[in-house]
Amino acid sequence: MIGPDDVRKAARLLEGIAHRTPVMRSLALGENVVVKPENLQRVGAFKFRGAYNKIASLPAGCEVVAYSSGNHAQAVALASRLLGAHATILMPEDAPQNKVDATRGYGADIVTYDRYSGNREEIASELAEERNAHIVPPYDDPLIMAGQGTAALELIEDAGLVDTLVVPVGGGGLISGCATIAKELGVKRVVGVEPRAGDDWAQSFQRNEIVEIDVPRTIADGLQTHAPGDLAWEVASRLVDEIVTVTDEQIVDAMRFVFDRMKLVIEPSGAVGIAAYREGLVDAPSIGIVISGGNVDAQRFSELIRSATSARS
Repeated sequence: MIGPDDVRKAARLLEGIAHRTPVMRSLALGENVVVKPENLQRVGAFKFRGAYNKIASLPAGCEVVAYSSGNHAQAVALASRLLGAHATILMPEDAPQNKVDATRGYGADIVTYDRYSGNREEIASELAEERNAHIVPPYDDPLIMAGQGTAALELIEDAGLVDTLVVPVGGGGLISGCATIAKELGVKRVVGVEPRAGDDWAQSFQRNEIVEIDVPRTIADGLQTHAPGDLAWEVASRLVDEIVTVTDEQIVDAMRFVFDRMKLVIEPSGAVGIAAYREGLVDAPSIGIVISGGNVDAQRFSELIRSATSARS
């Protein structure tokens, strides 16, 4: 379990290290909407916050192992480099090449696996044992969750209190950290958004217990989790008010909208909150939306936009 003070402690640690990403508004979205663009964060995603907060707690010069489709991988690689640790990252064979290249560029070793047949937690445990390393999980860790929550803390400090906070949800590290600080500061509702093809959180909320699904096939690779994390669920099931889902087509429409109207390039996983708002799934007097990341290369971005255009014509 984590509390608001854990998020504030993480914020003090990250000050001057993580970017304090701006809050942005667009009349095309509405005067009542403020956006937190974590695509402008170091490594292009919110993940740097939690990774640095976690690795800073470990012995200097240690070995770390992480598993990730890309954003957490890059975050762990960069945080390890800054803190003098050495990282080995387990990545799926079909991870976006730009994320693989960036992770390797930050100095990490990469081991690949098949995300549809391999168990990444088991493989990572074996790697950690071989290397006498500390595992830095992508979401299910109190320090990771607290670090991610600093995004919501900054949004509220810089834009003022919002009625409703909208957050992408995969494993649950971001939404659990954000909900922890947001509810303490007076946010009335926290809404999580996930791809419709991977609705493990929506099903879990419906049944009031963790539901495990097959690894979803969705363009939102950063949200391809098969179940909520245990610790994240313990927090989010108490503090999150609703989970909504969006289709891949709605995600691409949101990516196009943000590019055209806000001049930001965001990845599919980062676009789910905007998609939910534009589809009328979230409505409130004032809304804060976390854009979780922007790690999509130019070719993939153009392919997604072009395919969506062709499908409509």
